[in-house]
Amino acid sequence: MRLNLLAMSIANKNLKYLRKLRGWTQEEFAQKLRIKRSLLGAYEEERAEPRIDVLEAVADMFKLTLDDLLRKDVSDNKTNYIAKRRAMKLANGRTDIPFVPIKAAAGYLAGFGDPEFIDELNTFTLPMLSGGDYRAFEIVGDSMMPTPSGSVIVGERVSSVEDIKSNQTYVVVSKTDGIVYKRIMKNNKQKSKMTLVSDNPAYQPYTVNSEDILEVWQAQMIVSKANTQQRWDVNQLAGLVNNLQQQVSVLKKRMN
Repeated sequence: MRLNLLAMSIANKNLKYLRKLRGWTQEEFAQKLRIKRSLLGAYEEERAEPRIDVLEAVADMFKLTLDDLLRKDVSDNKTNYIAKRRAMKLANGRTDIPFVPIKAAAGYLAGFGDPEFIDELNTFTLPMLSGGDYRAFEIVGDSMMPTPSGSVIVGERVSSVEDIKSNQTYVVVSKTDGIVYKRIMKNNKQKSKMTLVSDNPAYQPYTVNSEDILEVWQAQMIVSKANTQQRWDVNQLAGLVNNLQQQVSVLKKRMN
């Protein structure tokens, strides 16, 4: 199917808008569409006509029709588009949990406060969680062992840093460190600072300024793949617990 110049221009602009709405780079979007980044760039710059199979994939990805992509400027119609998606979610009568994978972490830091960006994140539901404001974050690394790398932390929004409970685990989104999963120790002497502690004693605690914290999500559930849990023998566990107790004791002395 050949597109006329107007339809091609609208479709290419929509591709660019929808990519940015999700916070994806051209490389990430191209991989999802199984095309080369250079070809996607040509589409967005209106130097090439998008293939029909590519448009169908985009329509399916964003729950749109081909007619939407070819005839409507979805950026002008974004209020109706977003409202429609939200209405569908509310009609389900369930709590949809937006999922922030590692690949979307950079985009999340820029778009966490944008309802449109959040609305376009993939979501899932958990029957045991309802009636709250939840978000799921994929974590990598071994700083919170025995929680394995690649786990997904499901957290409930903490509306104020004053509501943070010391020695509990949280996903912390900050200007300085991005998205991290840590145990928080509140500082009674310096309320403007908080200490982030790793469960793996090989990592040293560090402090962050409260003013640099953008969001805090208290961990409610940890989702990990089967057979990925770190195995510890009795001596390792004893050493881990002892080391953590020492760290907590030292931190409490510093803060009181």
